Amino acid sequence: MGKSEPKKADEKVIVATHRKARQAYEILEVCEAGLSLVGPEVKSLREGRASLDGCFGRWDANELFLFNFYIPPYRFNTSAQALDPRRTRKLLMKRSEIARLSRGLQTKGYTLIPLEVYFRGGWAKVALALAHGKKGPDRRDDLKKKAVYREAEKSFKGKYRG
Repeated sequence: MGKSEPKKADEKVIVATHRKARQAYEILEVCEAGLSLVGPEVKSLREGRASLDGCFGRWDANELFLFNFYIPPYRFNTSAQALDPRRTRKLLMKRSEIARLSRGLQTKGYTLIPLEVYFRGGWAKVALALAHGKKGPDRRDDLKKKAVYREAEKSFKGKYRG
């Protein structure tokens, strides 16, 4: 009786997020890329075991690569070869998208950072952002805006009933 509903093709199952990305970087543009993975890495990702801390993207020889993305070894792996958990992984995108991002990466101070890793339609995807690092004053301004918004929410809480 308790059959679960089939997953929709557009449904995103988020595996890992880079929590400090929006705090430390000013996001200019977001795009989606596929990840080139091997079997045990996919199984480990499906378990929700991954970390994007310290992860970044780089353009090299007309291809994009993801560096320092940590996927722990799959515990039930029976293959003889052991994979490096932080190995460089290729990003899969159309050539036109790669060219557009590479133009942005050639600008001084811009970098490519992953925002989240997820599964969509059974395929592992990563949301990439072309970003510019925030300096101290920029971060302080964001904290001030957040504090003002929080205070306004508190002051209006419970005053209006619809």
